[in-house]
Amino acid sequence: MTRYYNSSQLTNRIVSVSQNLFRIFLPALFVMITVFASSCKKEILKIGGDILPEGDFVSIKSIDTLSVFSYTMYDDSARSDLPTISYLGHDYDPYFGSTTAEFVTQIRLNAKWDGQPFTVDSMKFYLHILSVKNGGSGGVNTLSFSEISDQIYVDSAYYPNTPVNLTGFKVTDIVLPALRTDTINDIELNLPGKGLEFGNYLTRDTSKLFYNNNTPDFRSFFKGLYFQLNSTSSDPFLISLSLLSDQTTYYNYFVLFIHDTTGTAKEYSFALDAKNINASFSKFSHDFNTATIGDKMAHINTTYKDTLSYVQSLAGVYTKIALPGLKNIKNDVSFGKITINRARLVVPVHFKPTPANPYITPNVPTQLFLRYRSKSGARYTVPDYSLASTVDVSHNFFDGRLDSTAQVYNFNIPAFVQAYLEDATGNLEPEVEIFEGSGTKNVILNANKNKTPVKFEFTYTKF
Repeated sequence: MTRYYNSSQLTNRIVSVSQNLFRIFLPALFVMITVFASSCKKEILKIGGDILPEGDFVSIKSIDTLSVFSYTMYDDSARSDLPTISYLGHDYDPYFGSTTAEFVTQIRLNAKWDGQPFTVDSMKFYLHILSVKNGGSGGVNTLSFSEISDQIYVDSAYYPNTPVNLTGFKVTDIVLPALRTDTINDIELNLPGKGLEFGNYLTRDTSKLFYNNNTPDFRSFFKGLYFQLNSTSSDPFLISLSLLSDQTTYYNYFVLFIHDTTGTAKEYSFALDAKNINASFSKFSHDFNTATIGDKMAHINTTYKDTLSYVQSLAGVYTKIALPGLKNIKNDVSFGKITINRARLVVPVHFKPTPANPYITPNVPTQLFLRYRSKSGARYTVPDYSLASTVDVSHNFFDGRLDSTAQVYNFNIPAFVQAYLEDATGNLEPEVEIFEGSGTKNVILNANKNKTPVKFEFTYTKF
């Protein structure tokens, strides 16, 4: 046995021979095991490789170099009929300019007319206002409505720029009260002259006070109303309401007060949000020239690659995302058959906090949406929004929600990308449009050569 000495001198032995052998043997053993395992793995992978066809092998790949281009676009061709929420009034944004919102709707008698002689006593208008934007201060806000001359239909398409022809009958100067911006407002409006003129006009031919889908009825006799809001205020209201019924009660309606020959008082309602749906559509107009900040949308509807793109509420400007790299993949025969594992757009928000607006959440939409156009020009929401809709009722897979921490919107679109790649008709283009479904907030997005542009995350399986 060899002795060892605890010494600080390098010439003295400080470990035993057996420990030296162990230290030499252990790395060698590890190398042998690694080589053996590696050779076994390679051999296993080779087994059957010359028997199975090449198409039986798959590879998962990710591409992060596909180009993404953003453009700001505007047109009036997005349908606005049967809106979930209707808007009325005016709005202003220093980047986007001025916006005016109006709507057209039928009204429907809620009960069968009894056919007895009557006298009109008065008429009132009740509104259930869901939201109020702007203060409406410094002036007077008045509501007006005009009779339309063309019948409208539930199953017809209408747009923000659809012309509205009028008969000449109108009711004006219905003064709106002060409205709160932080709650629902239920208001009762007195019509000018106690509403006698409007009440008598609606009931001038009681033989028309019926509904029948096979015979000209009240809807063909009194075709509907065009609502507008006028203001002398420096900060006019922009209000919202729903013309769709919740099937339990009316929220937006006229009440006609009458009495019969015996003096018995009676009431009849003419509902905007009737249980049998009224035809309706929204009208919006935008004036970008009144903007005081930015370039007043100078590059809308062009191929100019600005560092910013814009998404506006109330059918205003929207952002088009072009993915030309997808077209190259579709035309590349070497790709053969592929399945999309991941296709996600990450769209950064252009937001600079200020002392007055330090947080991003109150200033931009909580969610945005994606649509695409077919060859015919028709617009459709991307299929990813409705994936597993019976389970994913919140559309969590599609997302589209604001990530307030990262200050981006994320959109998952593998179904759309797969459909585009498999489309043999030429009906689809590698383009989508970012728009706001409802709401009154606008947002500016980073784009193109911005320091933090839009990203397209793309992973696929190749067969």
